[in-house]
Amino acid sequence: MRERPRDLIGRRDTVSTELLCRGAIWDVVRDTVNFAPGNTFRRDYIRHTGAVSMCALRREGETWQVLLIKQYRHPAGVTFWELPAGLLDVDGEAPYLSARRELREETGYVSAGEKTLIDLFPSAGSCDEAIRVFVSTDVSYAPDPAYVREGEEAEIVHSWWPVDAVMSAILAGEVQNGVVVAAIPALLAALRQDETLASLRPADAPWLAAPRLRGI
Repeated sequence: MRERPRDLIGRRDTVSTELLCRGAIWDVVRDTVNFAPGNTFRRDYIRHTGAVSMCALRREGETWQVLLIKQYRHPAGVTFWELPAGLLDVDGEAPYLSARRELREETGYVSAGEKTLIDLFPSAGSCDEAIRVFVSTDVSYAPDPAYVREGEEAEIVHSWWPVDAVMSAILAGEVQNGVVVAAIPALLAALRQDETLASLRPADAPWLAAPRLRGI
């Protein structure tokens, strides 16, 4: 196999950790890091729960379509087209099951089987959030009648889009959600290799870099 780059997982020695702000969902902390002999620095960052996202696909003739949701994000002041996603905030719930749950809650669609598409850190210099994106080609519409979306999720709408159209929108700067921008090119590359997506990692593949899953 051709040699390829590989991230090195391992946290440098942390001399001290200070809680700067306890938020409703995430905290802001300050670490003093013993980076190397004679080189110590402080870093303030958001301590995040981690998150998952689901890339649900269906085939319409010769065209692959992906399910996106439209949701307002107040910090950016933008209503984005996104993949269904949510936090790893249920103790003991496997990440792929969290992604299934979020898909159903946000769109009414149910996934019966997934593969792991990509893992990413969207802003590793200021936040320890790790995101895993799953992909499923086995989805059906079966909303939970007892579930009611609230808050910023109340206005969520979902729509199926041709994957190529989403890629074109990304290149035009018309779709800017970080997970979508990372996942759609990866999805297209995977589909070019094998439309069954058999070469992708299984849904329960180890997620060694996720801070919360390795006890950080």
